[in-house]
Amino acid sequence: MTRRTDWSGSAYETSAAGDAENRSGRKGRKNGGGPSSSRAETGPPRTPEEQARAICLRLLTGSPRTRRQLGDALRERGIPEEAAEEVLSRFEDVGLIDDAAFADAWVESRHHGRGLARRALARELRTKGVDSTVIEEAVGRLDSAQEETTARELVDRKLRTTRGLDREKRLRRLAGMLARKGYPEGLALRVVRQALEEEGEDPELLERHLPDG
Repeated sequence: MTRRTDWSGSAYETSAAGDAENRSGRKGRKNGGGPSSSRAETGPPRTPEEQARAICLRLLTGSPRTRRQLGDALRERGIPEEAAEEVLSRFEDVGLIDDAAFADAWVESRHHGRGLARRALARELRTKGVDSTVIEEAVGRLDSAQEETTARELVDRKLRTTRGLDREKRLRRLAGMLARKGYPEGLALRVVRQALEEEGEDPELLERHLPDG
């Protein structure tokens, strides 16, 4: 009997008898089939815990998931709650489910990759079932200075596409872009006004179109 350990930390066993049964099944098919052939094809039924482990491992192979996401997936596949909770807790114990690490990686990736601000990042993490305390810690690693720097980078990239539009439309389009990414109104308006002033727009005329942030 050979003993292996899968990457969930759970031990499982494969026996030489199982290999022998498969060989017996193949031999049985050559001789017209038989009970051993049927068993080799179908195999013994898996327990709910085994099914849950297999589902979680498959999903985690594709991308990291939160405990809530995996729990939802198990429920949708009809895994009993008790079995699901046992497997999810085991996966947490061995570090395969780590909502705090997930939140940190999500903030890092989505802020630098998509330019999302803390408010938008927190909203996304909530939809994935991350605890509010964990969310606060993760988004708290982004300070106001970093948010403002990223907002200005976003505006600078978008400025060229708004040239030729009237002043008010440019203001609203650029500020709206930042708002959709979760930036507070005051920060968005300040960054947009600064960028347009540097292009030569009259600061007094800009102030007439939008209020101070």
